[in-house]
Amino acid sequence: MKQKKLIIFFPSIEKGGVEKNLFIISNFFSKKIKNIAIITSNPNEILNKKINIITNRINIYNKSRFIKNLFCSYLLIKEILKNKNLIIMSFQSNIYATLISFFFGVKIICRANASPKGWLNNPFKKLIYKMIMGLSSKIIVNSREMKLEFKRDLNLKSLLIYNPLDKQQIIRKSRKKAKINFYNKKNHLKIINIGRFTDQKDQITLLKALVLLKDQLKFQLILLGQGSKKKELKNFIENNDLNKNVKIIDYIKNPYPILKKSDLLILTSKYEGLPNVLLEAITLKKLVISSDCPTGPKEILQNGKGGVLFKTGNYFDLYKKILDLKQKNKSNKKKVLFAYNSLKKFDINFNLKKYLKLYHTLN
Repeated sequence: MKQKKLIIFFPSIEKGGVEKNLFIISNFFSKKIKNIAIITSNPNEILNKKINIITNRINIYNKSRFIKNLFCSYLLIKEILKNKNLIIMSFQSNIYATLISFFFGVKIICRANASPKGWLNNPFKKLIYKMIMGLSSKIIVNSREMKLEFKRDLNLKSLLIYNPLDKQQIIRKSRKKAKINFYNKKNHLKIINIGRFTDQKDQITLLKALVLLKDQLKFQLILLGQGSKKKELKNFIENNDLNKNVKIIDYIKNPYPILKKSDLLILTSKYEGLPNVLLEAITLKKLVISSDCPTGPKEILQNGKGGVLFKTGNYFDLYKKILDLKQKNKSNKKKVLFAYNSLKKFDINFNLKKYLKLYHTLN
């Protein structure tokens, strides 16, 4: 039987954990499948020459996600009309891709990247999402908790495949020289937060906790990322006299040398899927404090055995957890080791083989 073409649907490639998974998975498939393409509005992000890039002729890089979704949906329809002997794998905008694939009778794998908790309170959105996602051939989730959410809240079956973690690449990249020299004060706790500056990532909770800490603990914080909340974060830092303690650094492709220099990574998200940044910090044997948000952190940190969890959005609880660190130095070292030894299930080869097996199942 002729091998089906694989089309990966990702209209808006940005700079985050989902994109890292996209590159790892698509590069793996390019070695196993002869005919593979990516539909996106950001073609410059794809460097693999084996992958055919299907993109719009007009540059819509700075347009809204809605515009990008519409353009890429049109491109997907064009590809299906040329050849229906294909499988679609959607990493983003699953609703658009699923409706198109259902209408044309094409198989689709939808990868859910984040917990649906953020909008499940809206009955109409919940119904629409449930109906449309139920039309897909297979739904992939990346954490046990999300799998339970899909079954309990949406009555949808899903397949759990963890984010493929390339430990060796992270360690290798971390050995390069850090271009940022901010962690330069002795006896200061070196904290880092890596993520998009958005409401979901909730860095403001971290800053509020540090306002309470600044007269009790010496620290330096790097906020590494970019996004719509950058100005708000800058204003908060200035208004609360945190300028000497906090530095905002724009997104960089290799954050690992800076992460390696830190003592502590703090994640403050309101919801996640399976946050790569926690896996990366643990790979470099860093202590992690994370919000106990849906989904992923609790699973990665083994309910607190491999790190510290605080109540989502509660800056006072985060403040107390950071303040407690000095008193629990031996305990924290055990947590780091426990977390590191628990990374086996995220192994890159083990999880990539699951993706390939699913493709062959639908082929």
